[in-house]
Amino acid sequence: MDRQRIGVTDGAIAVGVTALLLFAGLAQQGPTRLDPLGYALLAAGGLSLVWGRRAPVTVLAVTGVCALGHQTIGFDVPAVAYLFAVYATVRAGHHVVAVAGSVFMLGAVTLALLVSPHDLAVGEAFARTRDVLQLAWLIAAGAAGEALRQAERRADEAERTREETARRRADEERLHIARELHDSLTHQISVIKVQAEVAVHLAGKRGEEVPEAVLVIREAVREAARELRATLEALRDDDRNPPRGLADVPELVRRARSTGLDARLTVDGHGIGVPAAVDRTAYRIVQESLTNVARHAAATLVKVRIDHRPDVLAIRIDDDGRATPDSAPVPGVGLLGMRERVTALGGRLRAEPRAEGGFTVQAELPVERTPSERTSSERTSSVRTSSERTPWENTPLEHTP
Repeated sequence: MDRQRIGVTDGAIAVGVTALLLFAGLAQQGPTRLDPLGYALLAAGGLSLVWGRRAPVTVLAVTGVCALGHQTIGFDVPAVAYLFAVYATVRAGHHVVAVAGSVFMLGAVTLALLVSPHDLAVGEAFARTRDVLQLAWLIAAGAAGEALRQAERRADEAERTREETARRRADEERLHIARELHDSLTHQISVIKVQAEVAVHLAGKRGEEVPEAVLVIREAVREAARELRATLEALRDDDRNPPRGLADVPELVRRARSTGLDARLTVDGHGIGVPAAVDRTAYRIVQESLTNVARHAAATLVKVRIDHRPDVLAIRIDDDGRATPDSAPVPGVGLLGMRERVTALGGRLRAEPRAEGGFTVQAELPVERTPSERTSSERTSSVRTSSERTPWENTPLEHTP
């Protein structure tokens, strides 16, 4: 339940209590006697309950002051609004405030009755105080607030337990899938690796130059095998082979360049405080994009830009391939997986042909930083001017601090 939201129930309670107080004031004073201040205090105390869930302590103070005010003027009306305020305050967990306020009200209402026009003795004032505050109902209101608070806490705990159970089952299923993929793909990758190693060995034995394509295949197969092992062990919570992240993106770009592609990288800003999930997702976006460029784009140039902003990690990969705005690309498994990763983090992804030709992949991943990190990042960003930045299109590999 959202305790910060003002809902229909809060408004209905406030209006109902206000009507009850005004009716009690009219019945006690009589229709011929009009005291605008007294009725205003009754109305203010009742209407303030609309903010009972948003600011319970403030409402407790307002209803207490209004009750003291109309008692001092001579409106002998029970402090119904104050009872509701005590309930809301205890429900919000402010037990000490509720108890201290109620003890204060016992003495303050007695004093207010003594100085009121009723001209009461001390004993009568104490007896009237008990009626004004409705002590039995006051205790009941506090108990009801605490009971509901405990029920809400238990409901939240049960919901959290259900979420943890569902997350654990999902992790187990992902681990099972990872194992199956590992078992099925490792054999095929091993065959390719052995063949590439044999080709390199034979070429060296014959004194021939090893074809560049064979070397690229061998490195790609080695990397694929390492990533399969790292993925499985990461799912097993094994830190010996940590998953790849932004620090490994330059290696991706270098490997793309080794295939003959003019690959350029810009890293703008500082990657301090990037969450692990965002770090891994950013790497996968760049990896999948470069793989698609190499396989499908028939491109000669690809530009990768990673921009560390105060609250967002922005990634953009552009190529000059054969994609055109008129072509309607069919999203494959890679693009769908990329979109799922970005959506799971609450980010945005756009993958489409560019107007000038080629394809673009743009992702924005939300990054939550601590206040000190955000201030430092904003300060660094403000110091750097546009004249200090080297155009990222002009260099094959650039790291902008």
